[in-house]
Amino acid sequence: MNRSKELFKYSATRLALVPVMLWLISSLVFLLLRVAPGDPVDAILGSRADEIAREALRTKLGLDEPLLQQYLKFMFRLIQGDLGEALTNQEPVIEIIKKALPASLELGISSLIVAIIIGFIVGLVGIGQSKGKADLAGRIYGIATYALPPFWAAMVVQLIFAVLLGWLPVGGRFPPSLIQPEGSGFLILDSIQTANWTALQGAVRHLLLPALTLGTLLSGIFSRAIKLNLEKILKADYIEASRSRGISESQIIFRHALPNALLPVLTIAGITVASLIGGALLIEVTFSWPGIAMRLQEAINQRDYPVVQGIVVVVAGLVVFVSVFVDLLIASIDPRINY
Repeated sequence: MNRSKELFKYSATRLALVPVMLWLISSLVFLLLRVAPGDPVDAILGSRADEIAREALRTKLGLDEPLLQQYLKFMFRLIQGDLGEALTNQEPVIEIIKKALPASLELGISSLIVAIIIGFIVGLVGIGQSKGKADLAGRIYGIATYALPPFWAAMVVQLIFAVLLGWLPVGGRFPPSLIQPEGSGFLILDSIQTANWTALQGAVRHLLLPALTLGTLLSGIFSRAIKLNLEKILKADYIEASRSRGISESQIIFRHALPNALLPVLTIAGITVASLIGGALLIEVTFSWPGIAMRLQEAINQRDYPVVQGIVVVVAGLVVFVSVFVDLLIASIDPRINY
């Protein structure tokens, strides 16, 4: 079997597993919400509500039906692309996600760019001196950024740059005194498309602190991956052969070693998407960023089953598809991978 057929078979297998993984995640979140303590009726009406009103609301929301029947209804709607309606205000869950998802994607993409840039710079420092001060500083940086709690780091950044220095806003996504540009929901992109430079400045100022905080916390993963892979590749025979031909060390690193060291980093970038979502929840809550993670936290507090289920399914789908895409991309460009 030639490589193209093997790649096709591998791709088909990975894509076939996507619905199975999404079904497992959807079923798991459905069951966990039902067995967790708390009642959505209490969250909506309060614990002192009349029993007749409680039962009427329970019937209206379908919570009086057997668990299996609720599950089958949920899966049938999910297959049709219907995520249901919020228990608190009967707003379609898909509309809630459409409003909140662009904010999270804007923050996540910006944070990932910051993480990659800082990770590359720190990872390349001290390559020529594997046991020097620069190398030690890079190791400490990688460990520290990975170990710092996101909520604590976010509060420290807010205290320094927003409260003490007053350079940037303490929270929010857009200045309340301005009108948000309409369009895709990505405020920076919409501001550029409408040539609204005042709105662009306001959106960037609000984005800087949360994006730099989350990106810095994630950059340690990239810096360690780049450094470890570069150190391994620089010991390879073809690198020694390049040195023997008189090629400069900078050319060896950037033209020969670094491209081969990027494949594992690409894998880590795909895995980091999951970490990005977990970190974004704490960052969004701390910075009052109106994204999907903050909306998820509100839905959990309100015991709003459909909203929690819908957000988890959509986020899980994004993570699964990004992971599969990265796997297929690496498999297609790296001839060393066996299927």
